Amino acid sequence: MRVLIVDDNATNLRVYRTIVLRIPGVEAHTFLSSSEALASCAQTEPDLLIVDYRMPAPDGLAFIAQYRALWPEAETPIVIITAERDRDVRLNALELGASDFLTKPADPVEFMARVRNLLALHQSRVALSSRAALLASEVARATREITDREEETIRRLMRAAEFRDNETGNHIVRMGHYAALLGKQLGMSPSEQRMLLLGTPMHDIGKVSTPDRILLKPGPLTAEEWVIMRDHTTAGFSMLEGSSSRILQVAAEIALRHHERWDGTGYPGGLRGEAIPIFARIAAVGDVFDALISVRPYKRAWSADDAFAEIERCTGAHFDPTVARAFLDARADVLSIERRFCDTAVVAA
Repeated sequence: MRVLIVDDNATNLRVYRTIVLRIPGVEAHTFLSSSEALASCAQTEPDLLIVDYRMPAPDGLAFIAQYRALWPEAETPIVIITAERDRDVRLNALELGASDFLTKPADPVEFMARVRNLLALHQSRVALSSRAALLASEVARATREITDREEETIRRLMRAAEFRDNETGNHIVRMGHYAALLGKQLGMSPSEQRMLLLGTPMHDIGKVSTPDRILLKPGPLTAEEWVIMRDHTTAGFSMLEGSSSRILQVAAEIALRHHERWDGTGYPGGLRGEAIPIFARIAAVGDVFDALISVRPYKRAWSADDAFAEIERCTGAHFDPTVARAFLDARADVLSIERRFCDTAVVAA
């Protein structure tokens, strides 16, 4: 433990140093100049400071104030040594951050007891702080592990949906990144952006319940088949609802509502405007755009220019105008995502 003693009287310094060194494990550093002592403190924080009040500038009070400014978060114990008549000085010292005070001439027994107690208290405080830091680190590590497992489970759910859907490739990956980008454009928090990144790709997970004759049909669907196909929204919601995971809650909301339209002509509920959850409104734009620029058994891929033009044409009818405008304004970033996760790219699960 490092004890720093400051006094402009060399005899006092020798006496104080002798007393302090009787405590096991303590090293004493003495300074006749308070300015030099402060310079030393700027380099290394001591475990205890013993400071005389009456010294050439900076005196004991100024020294305490300047030391606390050097280490504003530190809880270094400080003992100030004053004369009996300096009652106001003691009060000022305590207000400035002194921990205790001794009266001149210092009694050796009292001096050692005060120093020993303050060092023990400081050690306990440091140990407690270290323990708190260790616990915080352990909690952070455990949280990361839980998050990693949750993300792995979600990605495997996404893969399960891919096996049955003819919309293979990286469509669902791009969907997540489009949605996260839109969340950022709309001023959402990083945690909300992450929920969009991981929750949006499960928008069509309900298609695992859709019969193959409909899901894999190469031609147009009949009216009756469309009724069955549309059930993937409620099926997906049923699969994902009730989870304690906020990501899966968002995914359930998106699965159910990503085919709702701003003008109320969508399904399954015919919701209109802001009655449609914002996460679903975001997912809807990315879903349509990516479907347009992708090859399907029943259609050719549209050019990016034509797809953006279609998003603009459908703004205010199919899409929330604010969300659609944010998507159009982020054109360069959208195209960057499309190139990064094109269907020839390999994306880890």
